[in-house]
Amino acid sequence: MIIQTKVFGEITIADEKIIHFPAGIIGFPGLTDFALVHDEEKGIGSIHWLQSVQEPAFALPVMDPLLVKADYNPEVDDELLKPIGKLVPEELLVMVTVTVPSDLTKMTVNLKGPIIINAAEKKACQVIVEGDGYAVKYPIYDILNAKKAGE
Repeated sequence: MIIQTKVFGEITIADEKIIHFPAGIIGFPGLTDFALVHDEEKGIGSIHWLQSVQEPAFALPVMDPLLVKADYNPEVDDELLKPIGKLVPEELLVMVTVTVPSDLTKMTVNLKGPIIINAAEKKACQVIVEGDGYAVKYPIYDILNAKKAGE
C-alpha cells in the first residue's frame, strides 16, 4: 500500500506491517490501522511514528518509555488487553506518545496512556494506567539531552 504522509511524504507500507487497533486510539476511535515507521535518515533512534493508514495526514510521535524512565512498569488490567490477543512477553512492545511543542525544552511523553502492541498478532490498544504513579506530561528534554551527551 502506498500512502502520501505529512511527515514522510510518499511511503510504501507492506500489509504485514499494519497494526490494528480494535478500538482505535484515545481521541481517534475511527483510526484503527497504523504502521510504526521511523526516519531512515535519522536512524531508528528514539522517536518513531504511528502513521495512520486511513488518514495519511495523521501520524503520532511515539517512543519506548524505558529510554526516559528506566523503571517504567505500569500495571494494566488484563481485561483491557484481551482485544489484542494472547500476550507473550517477548512479543509485547510498549510505546508512549510524545508531545513536541515549538519550545523543544517543553517536550513530554504521556506515561499514563501507553500503547501496548502485540507484535505477534499485529494488534494494539491504548490504555489508561490507574493511580497517580505516572504523569500525562512527563518532561523528557533534559533526559534526552543527557543521553545524547553520554553517547
